[in-house]
Amino acid sequence: MLMLMRLSFIARAVGHSTRISAARPCSLRALSTSTRVTTENTAAATTDRTSRPFRVAVIGSGPGGFYTAHRILKHVPQATVDMFEALPVPHGLVRFGVAPDHPEVKNVINTFDEVAENPNFTFIGNTTVGTFVTPGSRKANLEIADLRPHYDAVLLAYGAHEDRILGVSNEEKLKGVMAARSFVGFYNGLPSEQDLPVDLSRSDTAVVIGQGNVALDVARILLTPLEELKKTDLTEKTVKILEKSAVKHVYVIGRRGPLEVAFTAKELREMLQLPNTTFRMDEKLLASEMERAGKSLDRPRKRLMGLLEKGIKESKPDQPKSWTLMFLRSPLGFHGNDQHELESIQLGINRLEGDAKSRKAILTEQQENLKCGLAFRSIGYKSIGIHGVPFDERKGIVPNMDGKVMDKDQNIIPGLYASGWLKRGPIGVIATTMADAYQTADTIIADWTRGEPMLNTNKETPKAGGKAILEKLSAQGHKTVSYQDWKKIEQKEFELGARVGKPREKFLTVEEMLKVLD
Repeated sequence: MLMLMRLSFIARAVGHSTRISAARPCSLRALSTSTRVTTENTAAATTDRTSRPFRVAVIGSGPGGFYTAHRILKHVPQATVDMFEALPVPHGLVRFGVAPDHPEVKNVINTFDEVAENPNFTFIGNTTVGTFVTPGSRKANLEIADLRPHYDAVLLAYGAHEDRILGVSNEEKLKGVMAARSFVGFYNGLPSEQDLPVDLSRSDTAVVIGQGNVALDVARILLTPLEELKKTDLTEKTVKILEKSAVKHVYVIGRRGPLEVAFTAKELREMLQLPNTTFRMDEKLLASEMERAGKSLDRPRKRLMGLLEKGIKESKPDQPKSWTLMFLRSPLGFHGNDQHELESIQLGINRLEGDAKSRKAILTEQQENLKCGLAFRSIGYKSIGIHGVPFDERKGIVPNMDGKVMDKDQNIIPGLYASGWLKRGPIGVIATTMADAYQTADTIIADWTRGEPMLNTNKETPKAGGKAILEKLSAQGHKTVSYQDWKKIEQKEFELGARVGKPREKFLTVEEMLKVLD
């Protein structure tokens, strides 16, 4: 492993104008040659850099940003990190994406607090960096060009802000059809989602399209007894909506078969343990799929299929609530009534083609209509590009090599890096993001210590960093939020939550957050 890491660092040390292809790595001979040249040319630069501050700007305060900052501050004593966040509150999807009934997952915030206590770390909240390249997006407080003169490196870690769409009829026209991402943001208190029209009172049946962990999160929130949810940090606004909920049955639909589900065993166990809830799925399909796979199933997938088998056998019929896993189904369109309210989903029935590792869902001529009043699209998150930064629209990521941002011609852009979902796509859990962020951090550290080109490399004088940026924002009359300010906001949330027996009661608007500081 150490040898692989060393070769990775050597490959990254090749001249910054070199075109790099992920599909065709350099030969060992080429690596050896480039290493000698780079070492000779950068020895002086390395000595110079270790004697002056290393200024890093991080855009985004979720796990991708915090874990990268943690690694850099730990291994580069002279590093200073300024973290920019559009909201007054930090932690990204840990705060706004993790389910309220998963408090243990949010314990990573303790690590983030330790990072923030480092004297070389500065949190600059309530400050947007980079205008999104989407119609109608608001102007940012700062652009990437504003940061370049003041930092040696800029890390992009602002995550995924949109969801993927199905592209079927009435998807965005009917009341009751919404993105699972938006609903998750709504019940977790994300300010931008608080205008989402959520009405759970008009139908007893909901459909979640997609079979990942987010899909099961949504289904679980809809079916969990409210008394249990009231003990979590679920927003009081959502609690009141759930009090009026009529939802008793949830269908979780996937295009392919049981072997292709994307949720984890932990999430499945929680669903199977829901009280007073019947679990349903096609037992014959599961048996057929497992027989087809045979010994090719890896241990985690075999364990998951075993849980499904056990869930079918132990499920008690005729419970007041139910949830159903449906497979081989693709949404073709949504149907509504005269009030533009969802009434049903038209589903196409699929067959599977291809080998076990790359099976595709092929639509047949068969269709069916599933009645429901709620539908949540849960087919993946999507990142958005910002002005001044390359972006791959098809893959939904900033093109990069081990975190180094590349232009359209695959030339590395010195000093610009990416981490988290923006780097690799919206996949994996927090532990995955941590490993990914550490890899990017190691790339940054290697580039700095080896004297590789960074931002404005023609000027080896120390950069001003956050001091210059804060002066600029102050001159504009813009109010920034420090980490100490955030802790005041958090303390107030703790106090409000304690009054109703909850860990915290989140503020739902930026104005409410800032009012605490006034």
